[in-house]
Amino acid sequence: MDISVYTKRALVGGILSLGVIGLGTFILGHLSGYEAKLLIKASISGLNTLCNTIVLASATILALMLTLLGVSTGTSSQLKKDHYHHIMRIAKIDTAIFVAALLSFLLLNLPVTESDNIPNHWFDIIYYVSLGISTVLSSALIVVVLMLYSTIVSIIKIVGLGLEDHPLISSEDGEGEEKAQ
Repeated sequence: MDISVYTKRALVGGILSLGVIGLGTFILGHLSGYEAKLLIKASISGLNTLCNTIVLASATILALMLTLLGVSTGTSSQLKKDHYHHIMRIAKIDTAIFVAALLSFLLLNLPVTESDNIPNHWFDIIYYVSLGISTVLSSALIVVVLMLYSTIVSIIKIVGLGLEDHPLISSEDGEGEEKAQ
């Protein structure tokens, strides 16, 4: 599967953010079960807020992409199928993030710190899993925003600035139609 330059840039941004957040976790070092239990109690409201924010952002992005499609189809330039495949890819990733964030929100609302049935040494695992979930969700949303940014910039160049030699504009004779990415 060929990945466009725009998608590669977005993935690099997501991987960099994943690395920065992962480095912060590494700096914390290894925790005991009791320390992890205290950190879970302290961070659970922030994690819930993060999941809620990602759910809201994902839903908003999906809704606003309909406007993007309207602008794309309303242009006098004939856009290549690659443009629409890129929008479809953004929508797929964004939908996956929406579902994952909603499920994570439900999972993180389980009162694990109040349970007496969970062994104390499991709390460090629960803590690192919750950090991992928030890290991956945040990085994935960064990827979607960067992908959307490149799509919007292309539309602005084509529709707003009237650029006629943009790589996403198909030639009138049908040549230059690239393979779907």
